[in-house]
Parts: sequence; structure tokens; C-alpha cells
Amino acid sequence: MRDYPQSTWRLILDSPASGPWNMAVDEAILEAIDQGSGLPTLRLYGWQPACLSLGYAQPIAEVSQPALQAHGWQLVRRPTGGRAILHVDELTYAVIAPNDDPRLAGSLLESYRRLSKAILNALHHLGIPAEASSHPQEIALDSPSNPDQPSQGPVCFEVPSNYEITVANKKLVGSAQARRKRGVLQHGSFPLYGELTRITQVLQFPSESKRQRAAHRLLERATTAENVLGQPLDWQRAAQAFVAGFEETLHLQFQPGELTRAESQRAQELEQAKYRHPEWTGKI
Repeated sequence: MRDYPQSTWRLILDSPASGPWNMAVDEAILEAIDQGSGLPTLRLYGWQPACLSLGYAQPIAEVSQPALQAHGWQLVRRPTGGRAILHVDELTYAVIAPNDDPRLAGSLLESYRRLSKAILNALHHLGIPAEASSHPQEIALDSPSNPDQPSQGPVCFEVPSNYEITVANKKLVGSAQARRKRGVLQHGSFPLYGELTRITQVLQFPSESKRQRAAHRLLERATTAENVLGQPLDWQRAAQAFVAGFEETLHLQFQPGELTRAESQRAQELEQAKYRHPEWTGKI
């Protein structure tokens, strides 16, 4: 017996794009859903060039701007909560749908738990023995009234969250949500390969020894698909697994599509007026 009625969602497979554009597209789709004109969507995408993203309420003072520029990496602030992520060598997923869809209805934690089952199924398709672990700490909402605890570090993959996706107790997928009156956006990062500690090179630490300790903690607490599988995992194979995992777990049928004209126009507006604008990026 299925937990959900059969439903058809739009599937968008996007080429790698800049950080501001990626965040603008996710928000443009969320706005369309909130206005009642958008299609429930699973969007899978990548990033080019590499981009450091900050959570909604994360201080920009935690970023070393000179180091970021020296590496040629972008900086963007997400519409969702959580901590910093370096988006490179990864598959990013975004689920955007109405909050009355049974897959997303209820509390943040309830919807997060349902979507985590689909992500787990996707990872199992790839031969990754992942599991969802429950922690007492609430995942971050997109509101400055719900700040991260001061004791938390600046790196997303260091910080435990409810029903996080782990392998051998190491975090593999980091996710966060934004909610509007009628719409929900959940997006997350699935590192495919590469050196996770690169992110510590562009964050502020009181001393070099503390930077090194943060890098060491990150390797203890997080991993990549390549580390688990013992071989590289390409983006296309990962994307196929996510499509299958979501279809099977959430009883979905995907219809390949693209942004509507209105969504594309709104994304262009958001990219320039918000996600490339210093006022938004440096608001905290």
C-alpha cells in the first residue's frame, strides 16, 4: 500500500550555474508555488564556479573575503537556514511544492523526515549504506528569530541535525528548508568527491591551529560519496538515483521540464536585485 497518492511533478535537470543564479531559481519556483501558479518540482543542479553559501542568519564576518577572492570562489547567502557550505564537486537537490502536499504537510520535522526517506532510497540505489539519524537539535529554519547556537561552528557538515543522512556516523547530505504561506523549499548538498576541508580555507578562525582543528573535526564528522564507494561518482549517475529514489519512495511520476517564462524572468530579477547584491549577502 502506498503512503501517498500518485502525483506528477516537474523534473528540472540544470547545468552547473553560478551561486546567485541557483539561489534565485530556487526562490523563483518557491514564489510561484506560494502564488498558486507553480508546479511541484524536483530540481537537480550543480555549481560553476565553486561557491560558498551562507545560511540565512549566518554572519558574513565568518568569511575570509581575501581568501575567497584568492581562490576565485563566489559567495552567496541562501534563503534557507543552516551554516556554510562550499558547493563544488556535488549534486544539489531542491524540492519545491505546496505545503498541503502530503509529502510536505505538517511540521518542518515531519516533512524533513519524509524527504529523508527518498534521499536514503536514492543513496541505496548507488550502493551507499546511508541511514537517517535523529538528533535532539532542530534543523535550522529560514528565520533570524531562530539563530544557530553560539557553540556551533561555521561549517554545515560539522553540525548535526534531525534525521540527517549519515554513513558510519559521518554526515553525507546537508539540507535546509524555507517556508512561505503556501509553499515549501527544501534543498540540500550531496558531496560527490573532493577534499571536504577546502571550506576551512575561506572561513575566519582565531588562529591557524584552530583552522587545522576545524579541518580535522570535519573529516571526523563528514564524508563524500567517493570516500564511501572507493571510486568517483559522476553527477549524471547520482541524478538518476535521486530521480528513482523520489519516484519510488514518494509515489511520484516526473515530467521533464524547465522554468516557465515568468519563473525565468523572476529568477533574473532575484539574481540581480538580491543574490548578487551586497545588501543581501552582507545583511548580518
